Amino acid sequence: MASSSVTSLSVLIGFIFAIGITFVATQADARAFFVFGDSLVDNGNNNYLLTTARADAPPYGIDYPTHRPTGRFSNGLNIPDLISQHLGSEATLPYLSPELTGQKLLVGANFASAGIGILNDTGIQFVNIIRIPLQLAYFQQYQQRLSALVGSSQAKRIVNQALVLITLGGNDFVNNYYLVPYSARSRQYSLEDYVPFLISEYKKILMRLYKLGARRVIVTGTGPMGCVPAELAQHSRNGECAAELQRAASLFNPQLTQLINQLNNEIGTNIFIAANTNMMHSDFVDNPQAFGFVTSKIACCGQGPYNGIGLCTPLSNLCPNRDLYAFWDPFHPSEKANKVIVQQIISGSTQYMHPMNLSTILALDSKA
Repeated sequence: MASSSVTSLSVLIGFIFAIGITFVATQADARAFFVFGDSLVDNGNNNYLLTTARADAPPYGIDYPTHRPTGRFSNGLNIPDLISQHLGSEATLPYLSPELTGQKLLVGANFASAGIGILNDTGIQFVNIIRIPLQLAYFQQYQQRLSALVGSSQAKRIVNQALVLITLGGNDFVNNYYLVPYSARSRQYSLEDYVPFLISEYKKILMRLYKLGARRVIVTGTGPMGCVPAELAQHSRNGECAAELQRAASLFNPQLTQLINQLNNEIGTNIFIAANTNMMHSDFVDNPQAFGFVTSKIACCGQGPYNGIGLCTPLSNLCPNRDLYAFWDPFHPSEKANKVIVQQIISGSTQYMHPMNLSTILALDSKA
């Protein structure tokens, strides 16, 4: 009887061990997802930092599955969450989250931090944020942790086969060049010279990502920066978009696409994918009713003209139905607007996704 019990226990332990190995293998076979950038894609890293650039209080997260703030600058899901859903994966955890250990590392990680830009002097008023050199250093650190879990060759394969999203640029205008009249950067550069400078710095960042193993990188442009409620509140008399910020977007986005084409040509394959988020946003900004919104000018949460002044706080005006608003707060799209954007990332034409959309990427890579 005792011998039979020992044998049964050995079989059970072996079975559990086999399940564990299978789980690791299954997770490793799934496509990892890495996210870099600013508040449009931050999943909560800034919650772990002493900074004012945080979304850790209600009503942020009011429509998230937990109905609680998570650090996402959204009423609910953000762009990375929706891409993760399409990949069939759980949401990426913030890199600073203590939960990001063990098998969770196989899902990927989110390194984004609200307030940052291409330049290190962008967002200086937020003090303690994860600027892009540190995000990339954390990516290196992540790879060391992954190697300890699955071995260096498997870790390299996971990183090479991963999908990467990077969102930068908007803050370099809103929270740098145009932050205050006669800002240091605006005295140093005309707008026509500032944009090429940004692009040249962005090139270094993208090439660093490539050298760290990224092989499928979706690079978003800026949205129509002059049309967000925060800018309407400061610059608009009759709801028209702020012309100077619109001019900045019109210069930056085409030059970013040119950079991506140049890098792909130099490397010899389509590593970088340009996501025309300016056009994606402009579709619902210009014609909100076509997407089921009642307005693309007034934020759901905020105060002052267009609900565009200050931050979204528990004391702010709050709309009862977030799905009717293109903008959740003075700067960030609502979850429903994020779904419109991600749908174009997944299946948009080459006008929106150049040289290919996410569905094409996944189809091509599944045959590789």
